[in-house]
Amino acid sequence: MKSYLFDLNTWTAAIDEQLNMILPSWAATLIESVIVALIIITLYAVFAIALIYMERKVCGFFQCRLGPNRVGKWGLLQVFGDVFKMLTKEIIRMRNSDRLLHDFAPFLVVVASMLTFACLPWNKGGHIIDFNIGIFFFIAVSSIGVVGILLAGLSSNNKYSLIGAMRSGAQLISYEVSIGLTMLTMVAMTGTMQISEIVQQQYDHGWNIVRGHIPALFAFIIYMIAGNAECNRGPFDLPEGESELTAGYHTEYSGMGFGFYYLAEYLNLFVISGLATTIFLGGWAPLHIPGLEGFNAAMDYVPGAVWFVGKTFFVVFLLMWERWTFPRLRIDHILSLEWKYLMPLSLVNLLLMALLVVFGLGININ
Repeated sequence: MKSYLFDLNTWTAAIDEQLNMILPSWAATLIESVIVALIIITLYAVFAIALIYMERKVCGFFQCRLGPNRVGKWGLLQVFGDVFKMLTKEIIRMRNSDRLLHDFAPFLVVVASMLTFACLPWNKGGHIIDFNIGIFFFIAVSSIGVVGILLAGLSSNNKYSLIGAMRSGAQLISYEVSIGLTMLTMVAMTGTMQISEIVQQQYDHGWNIVRGHIPALFAFIIYMIAGNAECNRGPFDLPEGESELTAGYHTEYSGMGFGFYYLAEYLNLFVISGLATTIFLGGWAPLHIPGLEGFNAAMDYVPGAVWFVGKTFFVVFLLMWERWTFPRLRIDHILSLEWKYLMPLSLVNLLLMALLVVFGLGININ
């Protein structure tokens, strides 16, 4: 295993040691937990604002517009103005709606996106949640968001919300199969479910999308298509199709109830892109080219967090490109694409990857 210049394990271990020297163990653990929670919430808010601004600018570029350009320099303050407006909006209660479930649903969606957000390996030693079954844990907690969407539709006492929730439930549960199979393909290649170990292997031996040959490339393409569907983004945004369902499952939400769904959509986009970066593009691992030792040494001086965020925003741009290029699909076409094409291809791709690993055909996992 090669050493890495920006290893945060030494820093976090030193901080933990100092806190345990001056405080009881329970107090040190409590302080560390509060600090980690504040970091997650801060990053959650910062990246949500950055992604909303990026979405508007990318959308404007694809539609030959300027995007936000009035409020602040280059329109940078437009998102802050929209957030302030949303915070001051009145929360309207619907008659005959289930108030408890209606108020609880947005928090469930945000908690699910925060848990998956905490699984991302920002740097070596910079992960918050790192289990030996990390991939399995990620799939499990990401499924909680579906429950929040279904509760929103069922509790709103609105037919549009109910239809949108039913569409969303069918779509998300369907496309989770392809995402799970593509992840399983890379788990078969790396031999581990631990997210930090997957990235460390790529630092030692090269990015998975390169050393995994054609099966890894196919898995990446399938993941990108299914990932957009998991985020309820175009061309898979039928659950909130404005032309027929007003706003889908969050039609009856206002104020920060709607704001939570809006934030969760963009953070799920970042999480899906971050996981693609982690299992396909090396995560925090810098770009290394065999034989160019000087170039590789220079790349090692770039912090891992910079590599991770840069790669993730590149994948975000690809997903936005996909959204603003293709027209919205019909709901039956969306489900047919998954069950007739993506899932069988994912199964065949998994089998091909397993054969390559078992017979050692050009894939080194040691």
